[in-house]
Amino acid sequence: MSTKSQVLTLLMKQTPSFISGEEMAQQLSLSRTAIWKAINELKKEGHLISSSRNKGYRYDKSDVLSAEGIRLSLDSKTPKLSITVLSASESTMKDAKLAAINGEPENTLIVADIQEAPKGRFGRPFFSKAGSGIYMSMLLRPNQNFEEMAQYTIIMAVAIARAMDDFTSVQTEIKWVNDIYINGKKVCGILSEAMSDVESGQISNVIIGMGINFCLKQDEFPEELREKATSLFPEKEPTMTRNELIGAIWNQFYRILNHLPDQNFLEEYRQKSFVLGKTVSFTQAGVNYEGIATAINEHGELVVTLQDKTDKVLSSGEISLSSINPTI
Repeated sequence: MSTKSQVLTLLMKQTPSFISGEEMAQQLSLSRTAIWKAINELKKEGHLISSSRNKGYRYDKSDVLSAEGIRLSLDSKTPKLSITVLSASESTMKDAKLAAINGEPENTLIVADIQEAPKGRFGRPFFSKAGSGIYMSMLLRPNQNFEEMAQYTIIMAVAIARAMDDFTSVQTEIKWVNDIYINGKKVCGILSEAMSDVESGQISNVIIGMGINFCLKQDEFPEELREKATSLFPEKEPTMTRNELIGAIWNQFYRILNHLPDQNFLEEYRQKSFVLGKTVSFTQAGVNYEGIATAINEHGELVVTLQDKTDKVLSSGEISLSSINPTI
């Protein structure tokens, strides 16, 4: 761990109390000069650190993404994560794929302050702004207890919804299969991809990525998105940092994984559904369909009852919901 990382971790652990430079030097076995240099570097990066001649230094809550801040927000039962924080990334999904190819360990998390070429499902672009969102991807090795890719997306959606509900006064909803909504507007999109081993034909890696609108003001969205998208804190100041939300999301995710094969998360997913009971239209194999979303089955697939009373079972990646209307 670098000197700067050690100093930042100690300051964060100590907050909201002050800690003297001498005590920091003793705890970290560093010189006072090294401490001073590290603090100046952290300030240049945007971290807010108060100093007092008689008290020392204090870390003031700063919304600067950092591996140290994320780690301090993780529960003891959450696996140790290998965390990389980037100031910018073309795509954290691409970064995670490269990490997989390079043999990086499972539970490798890539987080970026901004994505320069963000893509969602079916290659759709989405809006990204520095300092206002969370863009991250996790590299996982497949859990042999379940094989359906859709389950990863569903578990991730429930984990994000739980974390957001715990930190805010708003209630999230989930649009099948991979979007989180607040007040009828999209706040988060999730993307899951599998990488298979050529020799065995088995899934060797799973990458889960997401883009979360954290504190983007409503008038900062492109005009064409203002009626469709929102952020977790579109008007008020955030009640937590992005590091804290990231930690809470992965705490919830691994909490669900640790309780498998328990399927209670699937009932949570159904209860938060943005589409069940509504009329939906979709295209499948080049044919347009319309029907009522009647169920989400045990595999996370959406069951749509068509006008002729037959059911269509839709799985992730097959379709794109083109409209959602209340059923009259």
